[in-house]
Amino acid sequence: MIAHLQRANHTAGLLTHLYGPGERGNHINPRLITGDGHGAPIEMLAQPDALAYLAHTLDAPVERLGARAPERPVWVCSVRSDPRHPDLTDSQWAEVARRVVAATGIAPEGDPDACRWIAVRNQVRLVHVVATLAREDGGVHHAYRDAFHLQTECHRIATELGHLPPAPRPTPSAQETHVPAPYITINIEPSGSVSAKGASDDLSATLLKHAGFQQIEDWYGRRHRLPTTTPTADRAAIATHAAEMLRAARYSVDLDPDLEASRLSTLATPLGPYTAEAEVLRLTDQIRAAENGADLAQAVDHLLHPEHGVLERVREALETAGEQITDLDDEAYALADRFGFAAEFVSAAQSELIGAGRELHRASDSQQDHAEAQTQPDARSAAIATSPAADKAKASSALGTPSPGVGAAVRPPQVPSPRTR
Repeated sequence: MIAHLQRANHTAGLLTHLYGPGERGNHINPRLITGDGHGAPIEMLAQPDALAYLAHTLDAPVERLGARAPERPVWVCSVRSDPRHPDLTDSQWAEVARRVVAATGIAPEGDPDACRWIAVRNQVRLVHVVATLAREDGGVHHAYRDAFHLQTECHRIATELGHLPPAPRPTPSAQETHVPAPYITINIEPSGSVSAKGASDDLSATLLKHAGFQQIEDWYGRRHRLPTTTPTADRAAIATHAAEMLRAARYSVDLDPDLEASRLSTLATPLGPYTAEAEVLRLTDQIRAAENGADLAQAVDHLLHPEHGVLERVREALETAGEQITDLDDEAYALADRFGFAAEFVSAAQSELIGAGRELHRASDSQQDHAEAQTQPDARSAAIATSPAADKAKASSALGTPSPGVGAAVRPPQVPSPRTR
């Protein structure tokens, strides 16, 4: 269930639009389903030929405020249900409307001085709640936190209706033991040369040499340095490539910022006004480079975080664009609604992906358990495999040819001892 808030200047014009055929002719049987006019006969006034009187009834507290009246005193909330589920009845939508005005503070339950409001239906799976922000006691409702309270209440209603799955209970995970990763620093020395120092094992040496570094072994130990003839433009590309390979091999790499190719590329080829594109592209690359469910879940969290994720920022921007359109042109209802519905679709996508990060973590754990189960049979098979020398001896015996060394004592293989430094 998705809600969209708007503000308007004129109640009469808004009611004319809601009770009319609609700009696309999609309004079906416009009708009042509930409301509170504080004694006014709103049911009798909710007719196409009496909308002016209904608007006057809703505007009466605003007119009493005089100069203290808000610039845009009309509060409009459109609530849409999930199209994958059956539509609600008028009585159910009426209950939704009452809960919406109570949650936002427009008309708290039992408040005799609450704002006046009505709920109108003119489409399937949709209800419009119209209220004026002036209270009967002369106060004004402040709508600063309405969007937050409204979204929370809609989520609660959708869960009660069975339109959303219940939030899974968090399961405590066993404490993992992390082995510290070997550390390597790639930086620019005062002399201007690029060097890599830190871990001195064979794997890191192979990766650095593959990237283009030269290996130096002297009384300082094993080090790697780029050739002095390396062009300045190529140093960042080689250093960044080496850092990527080392990080993929689970090394902890500290790369000098002046050697980051992505940073230099961004400075060299700016994206002009589309500054957000670079961040989204970087997030896409991070998702594409994920090697397990945990890495993927961490990257996807930047998309799905309920407060700081990309989808939430896009939804907020679309909703703000719709509100700004209404501020600039009171009559542009259709265009503002299009932005509002787009924001609702993004919110629906957020609801669809609730708990996706936890599922990715579970998939990663399952994959790791499966890999460990596969490793044990392979190790056992390797242990009982026949050596090539034994195979040759069996073949020679079958042909009647004595194999050299058969009958002699078999010397155990010599395992090289680890070198000491």
